Amino acid sequence: MDESKLDQWHTTELRVRYSETDKMGLLHHSNYVSFFEIARTELFRAQGGDYRELEERGYFLVVVKIECNYKRPAGYDDVLAIRCRITKWSGAKLEHEYEVTRGRELLATGRSVLACVNSDFEIQRMSPDLLFGNGST
Repeated sequence: MDESKLDQWHTTELRVRYSETDKMGLLHHSNYVSFFEIARTELFRAQGGDYRELEERGYFLVVVKIECNYKRPAGYDDVLAIRCRITKWSGAKLEHEYEVTRGRELLATGRSVLACVNSDFEIQRMSPDLLFGNGST
């Protein structure tokens, strides 16, 4: 694997929509996991990955563990930066780390573990070129 892909932060900006808030006008806690997924997908794309190709070839990334640590609330119409990076790759497993900020204020942190499986949910190893789109598979 190209070690330069590890620990490289990628930032995705999102604006909190009204439908994502609770009665108090705060971002509902469940939406942070969705924001993590968006950031993870954008990181994958930025590093040359292609989810459509991955799935067409019979590989699926499933979340096996996810955590979110809330520090401060976000509200309606806030612009958030979701930073994501790969912290570990074992061929069959990916670990990510997340930071959610509003300006310079840290609102949440998170971690996830994804496993690569086939359509029968059997563990599969991914080659670096499939994961990072180096062109030769």
